[in-house]
Amino acid sequence: MTHAYQEIYLSNAQALLGDAFDYAINACGVAGDSFIKLFSVSSVSNRIENGEPSYLLGKSGIETAVDVLVETTGKALTAKPQANFSRSREYWIGWAVAYYQWFSGRKFSDIFKVLSFEDLQQMYSPLHEADVTKFADIVDAKVREYFADTNLKRIRTLYGCTQAELAKRSNVSLRSIQMYEQRNKDINKASAETVLSLAKVLGCTMEDLLET
Repeated sequence: MTHAYQEIYLSNAQALLGDAFDYAINACGVAGDSFIKLFSVSSVSNRIENGEPSYLLGKSGIETAVDVLVETTGKALTAKPQANFSRSREYWIGWAVAYYQWFSGRKFSDIFKVLSFEDLQQMYSPLHEADVTKFADIVDAKVREYFADTNLKRIRTLYGCTQAELAKRSNVSLRSIQMYEQRNKDINKASAETVLSLAKVLGCTMEDLLET
């Protein structure tokens, strides 16, 4: 699977979003559902998705939360950060969602179409002490059910390649690609040569394109 930024920056992204959620919600009193809506429509979410160094390496979570609120509401957050020697539930939500966004390559706005803040709160107790990959697997199943895109369409879109471009570069017919994405043909039954050609262009493994 291709990712927008290298894994070495993932922990930075998780801490950034965890601190942003914790500060906005717990220190500043912004409602959780309100903050995820504002974050989703802000340019900040896109910049984190794209792994921009100005955020992953340059901003704190508090600065990130302030950027979101200033951009979307015109109001700055002024509350002082609270001393907290344990990670809050809100920190975990931001931290875990940042991992899933990196893992899946999906947009934050799409993730939050599927999961409300209340949904994420309810996932905290059973999952906050588990490996974050378990959270990612559960969320991925929910997101896939909601959007029902094939892996081919999702990865092609993430890669920024049109169907016609993919057809030209892979030597797989445009009609076949369209039918795979519309589930009119089963990509699991395609020849290994076809799947390999598509995977090479999209920078992923053959297994990434298969449907479970």
